[in-house]
Amino acid sequence: MSDQPTKGAAHIKDSDFEEQVVQSKKPVMVDFYADWCGPCKMAAPILDEMSEEQQDVTILKMNVDENQETPKQFGVMSIPTIIMFKDGKETDRLVGFNGRAGYEKMVEKATS
Repeated sequence: MSDQPTKGAAHIKDSDFEEQVVQSKKPVMVDFYADWCGPCKMAAPILDEMSEEQQDVTILKMNVDENQETPKQFGVMSIPTIIMFKDGKETDRLVGFNGRAGYEKMVEKATS
């Protein structure tokens, strides 16, 4: 894991992706973001809050400037891109800021 504070969504690196996402027993939502991205900054507090409330889904963040392998592997061209993974495979994707309702809908689909 990283040196980020434990409150909110945990930050992962390319090197953590296999263990944290692909091998996860529960669905994982990954927020691909950058520090300079305005819409990413709008999504961050919502996803942090949801990560503390969510029991059924793990919510993680990956900085695309610091980690380029994984975003490239999944064809992340715009940020924020939020990808839901279940059993190590992509099941859903949202590009841009979709608000809490959009993210909650993704969680609902992944856990139903």
